[in-house]
Amino acid sequence: MNSRVGWLLLAVIVLLLTPIIVAATPQQADSAYTGLPWAYGFTTSAPPGEPVRAPARGRGAAAPAAPTEETETLRHLPGASTAFNLKQIDDNYGPADWFPGDHPQMPEPVAHGRKPDVPACGFCHYPNGKGRPNNAGPAGLPAAYILQQLEDFRDGARKSWDARKRNTNQMITIAKGLNDDEMKVAAEYFASMKWTPWIKVVETETVPKTQFLGGGGGLSAPLEGAEAGTEPIGHRLVEVPANPEETEPLRNPRSGFIAYVPVGTLKKGEALVTNGGDGKTVACAACHGEGLKGNGNFPSLAGRSPSYLARQLYDMQHFTRVGPGTQLMQQVVEKLSEDDILAITAYIASLTP
Repeated sequence: MNSRVGWLLLAVIVLLLTPIIVAATPQQADSAYTGLPWAYGFTTSAPPGEPVRAPARGRGAAAPAAPTEETETLRHLPGASTAFNLKQIDDNYGPADWFPGDHPQMPEPVAHGRKPDVPACGFCHYPNGKGRPNNAGPAGLPAAYILQQLEDFRDGARKSWDARKRNTNQMITIAKGLNDDEMKVAAEYFASMKWTPWIKVVETETVPKTQFLGGGGGLSAPLEGAEAGTEPIGHRLVEVPANPEETEPLRNPRSGFIAYVPVGTLKKGEALVTNGGDGKTVACAACHGEGLKGNGNFPSLAGRSPSYLARQLYDMQHFTRVGPGTQLMQQVVEKLSEDDILAITAYIASLTP
């Protein structure tokens, strides 16, 4: 009798627990994919306590060395009067300047940097200041604002929520290596150029299958060959080069990006950006000016990389970016969900600069 009662109790317990386990599985899968990994350059969430690795230099830090013939062959771009090989293009202390007529004369910190700890600003941010989604586009930002960001990196007030993001750790090292004069001339240089259209935002249900290059929060690019294809976009934003080969490895500063977003994203983002989404946040134009084209030392936002913007909002929301000025943003982003951040940054990126 006792044996039968024991088996009956066990059966009841199993029946009660089974639905809970099955129901929890999808929820765990969804909750595990948090922290906007698509914005930081990863396919999975950051593991708790992920260690910060030492900064690596160059685009191929995690890739095997290319054959000598490939690195020394001269490459060409449409409209460029000069040619460069991959060694020159990948030179952190004197990167290729494909279109010198597109920008003012670069000051030394931008053109060459200073060995060993200060690579040329023009390597990651391009000579025209447009940059790529995995770093930043400083062109057209107020010089005082750029200076403040460099000081924040240097002083520990600006870090990445996702500690795997190598670019942020590199900027901290660089900012600590720059002197005041170098910071000033670099900031004034990038501030002197206007931000022009660079991102095309496309609403879609499916996107190209992609991979992140470089390992440490790198650039996203479509897969090629047998691995190429499409997949559902899900709850993410996928930002890729408009011309992958010209962007990587050639680093064409005239070749922009496409940001794929879920259908309905722009309408939701417009409501949040223009009127605060019925109290969830505040209208962005109150500080960033009409059309989000900047207002004094408040930076312009229109037409900039949504992946980059999403990282900044998330960093501010989670107090890993806490420099002067961000105190105002803490309350602005406090109530935003990850889907809200996706919608806001996609809409902002769709605006004409």
